[in-house]
Amino acid sequence: MQYSKPMTSIMAAIAITLLAMPVGSALAQDTGTLDQVVGQPEPYSPYVDQHFPQRVLWGDAHHHTSLSVDSGMIGNNNSPDVSFRLARGEEVTSNTGQRVQLVRPLDFLVVTDHAEYLGIAKLLNEANPALLATDVGKEWYASMKGSPQEAWQTVVSMQKDFTSGVPRFEDSKVTRTVWDEVVDIASKYNQPGTFTALNGYEWSTVSNGKDGSGPAGANLHRVVIFRDGPDRVKQVLPFSAFDSGDPEKLWEYMAAYEKKTGGQILAIPHNGNISNGQMYAEVIKGKDMTKDYAERRARWEPLMEATQEKGDGEAHPMLSPEDEFADFEKWDFGDSFGNPKEDWMLQYEYARSTLKNGIRLEAELGANPFKYGMIGSTDNHVSMTTTREENYFGKLPSEDPSPDRYKGVFLKDSNTGEVIVSNWQLGASGLVAVWARENTREAIFDAMARKEVYASTGTRMTVRIFGGWDFQPDEVKRPDFAAQGYARGVPMGGDLENAPTGAAPTFMIRSLRDPDGANLDRVQIIKGWLDKDGNTHERIYDVAVSDGREIGADGRCKTPVGTTVDVDDASYTNSIGEVMLMAHWRDPDFDPNQRAFYYVRVIEIPTPRWTAYDAKRFGITMPKEVTMTVQDRAYTSPIWYTP
Repeated sequence: MQYSKPMTSIMAAIAITLLAMPVGSALAQDTGTLDQVVGQPEPYSPYVDQHFPQRVLWGDAHHHTSLSVDSGMIGNNNSPDVSFRLARGEEVTSNTGQRVQLVRPLDFLVVTDHAEYLGIAKLLNEANPALLATDVGKEWYASMKGSPQEAWQTVVSMQKDFTSGVPRFEDSKVTRTVWDEVVDIASKYNQPGTFTALNGYEWSTVSNGKDGSGPAGANLHRVVIFRDGPDRVKQVLPFSAFDSGDPEKLWEYMAAYEKKTGGQILAIPHNGNISNGQMYAEVIKGKDMTKDYAERRARWEPLMEATQEKGDGEAHPMLSPEDEFADFEKWDFGDSFGNPKEDWMLQYEYARSTLKNGIRLEAELGANPFKYGMIGSTDNHVSMTTTREENYFGKLPSEDPSPDRYKGVFLKDSNTGEVIVSNWQLGASGLVAVWARENTREAIFDAMARKEVYASTGTRMTVRIFGGWDFQPDEVKRPDFAAQGYARGVPMGGDLENAPTGAAPTFMIRSLRDPDGANLDRVQIIKGWLDKDGNTHERIYDVAVSDGREIGADGRCKTPVGTTVDVDDASYTNSIGEVMLMAHWRDPDFDPNQRAFYYVRVIEIPTPRWTAYDAKRFGITMPKEVTMTVQDRAYTSPIWYTP
């Protein structure tokens, strides 16, 4: 059953609060126990003992500044201070001197500069005497001050050092100084309750091709995020690919950190679409995955990056041929060193196929290595999180808004020099949303750890889902929708078990458009399951659609929402779609003996892409192959069912 209700833009903004802040008295089971002990009456206010998440918070968990070599070496002069100032809503200046501001502040930011050669670009910019006293320092300084091509070739050579694991410059005192500065800057901007600056970095390993899992050059990066402040984080240095390129060694470092400091830490795999089948592979160091490996991966890596500027990673049309929305901002270009993509690699790169492989491996091994929640983030290298199409400032310093930026070459084949990726193929993506009680490091980290998070390809639509066994159709419209969801079910990232006899999972879903963005086209549930023969399957159900369209008996709406986009004018109207879509859905094909997962995908109506805004702004005509419209979307973390 679906519900939709048109609203004005003002009402949409108000409805954000209604969706995020449930009302009602069906709260925690222990409400009032302490009061009764001391002889006090049960409180009149229904909120004093309300302990579940009430707020959706928006942020970026993959963000680079001038401290990363592949940023500071090629023209980014903006420090982490600029990153935090922009995220908090201040006006900043881009690397080409343009004024930049967000439509609304973010709630949190994790600056995740590469651990490898951390801060070297800053030292070179400052002509650090100790670094310039070395031969390699002189070489790097000369190329950095040379042509853009020379600087980029130096960055490529430095990235190849990540693969070899042998740094050409290493000084623990330098690393300590830079790391302490990074942590201090985050502390400076961290304002509990208002804005959160989490501590983090990126471990940037690249496969070396020696373990039998695939060719050298595949991106296996992880973002590492700490729950803690400087008192704990400063007790360690970032673990880099120079320490080890083996993810298992990273997990050992994380375990040692928690043991040493009493803190908490997690890792998030980078987008898998440029890993050439290695990010979510089942063959580990030439051998089949073991239960021990699966359990440790699940322990340290609760989330996956499902969308970012280098392509969307939710689904692929070759893997999901019946999904008309799977061909979205796709990058099928091999890896970061130009190694070609082969079809077999795809299932080990995309979120949906990885989730399916996870439930299959769980049945075989007794542990699910890929029980991931989904987030989006930018991976920008310009110190600016700008994910709106009309406000996109690119991924690299050379991609600031200009008449020619769409022509730029992002990636060439290292052997032939052939253009593999052009700048226009970059997407203005993405963001992570977390459901939390308060805007603090602890609350945001805890939401990530329990997977009560979702990914957005750039806009800030509000999405909430609960799964249970007895939700009724009218409950999705109740003001205490969330209270009932937590009391009798589980949120995104949760687990359903012990199906009552004759019951099937029921889901309550609410979605609300970005108050500064486009209306919603539809809400879908994507189900994956494992049959009795050990084969995985998937199916898409449209559960709410806009504009009075019909959902057929097969669970699909065959009628497109249409479009209001005027590409030449880079404009659209919200005269189609809905401000809010709600749904109650019961799985009509449920088998209590089959493992399954369910996640929600919410899709907006079409809007102009950043390339259309560039064409209008600069008065240029884009080539026919350039994509000019986009349908932004959100992906929730799954809810799993285990027999």
